[in-house]
Amino acid sequence: MPNKTYTCEIQVRWGDSDRLGHVNNVLFVEYAQEARVKFFRDCIWTAGVQATATVVRKMEIEYLRPVTDESGPLTAEVYILHIGNSSFEVRHVMRDRHGHTCAVADSVLVGFDRKTDKSTPLADAVRTALAEYAVAAVVD
Repeated sequence: MPNKTYTCEIQVRWGDSDRLGHVNNVLFVEYAQEARVKFFRDCIWTAGVQATATVVRKMEIEYLRPVTDESGPLTAEVYILHIGNSSFEVRHVMRDRHGHTCAVADSVLVGFDRKTDKSTPLADAVRTALAEYAVAAVVD
């Protein structure tokens, strides 16, 4: 288990559902992004870490249970699976209002230099803040 797990609420919006009444799978990317943004806002930047650019390099989602309009709000748990030199992996676990796990999304984010359009090493302060939410023994 991680040292700390960040938890937030994600609203299921009326327009998120497809014609079958299920939340469209692509919306889980938005849900994960919303949870990740809240995590950075509430846990990383408020810890005195200066905001730096990151980009999503890879994302995988395992869909475990359908989400409908009635399933929400969802609870998203966010923690860190791995911290490397210039990248880190975030796990997002999304549960419906009854506590059932609906999806698990893993994202690899990379520190990014806007001037060179290339990856850049993560600042020590970022690595330290992320480590508080990391599973054991994942920091390179």
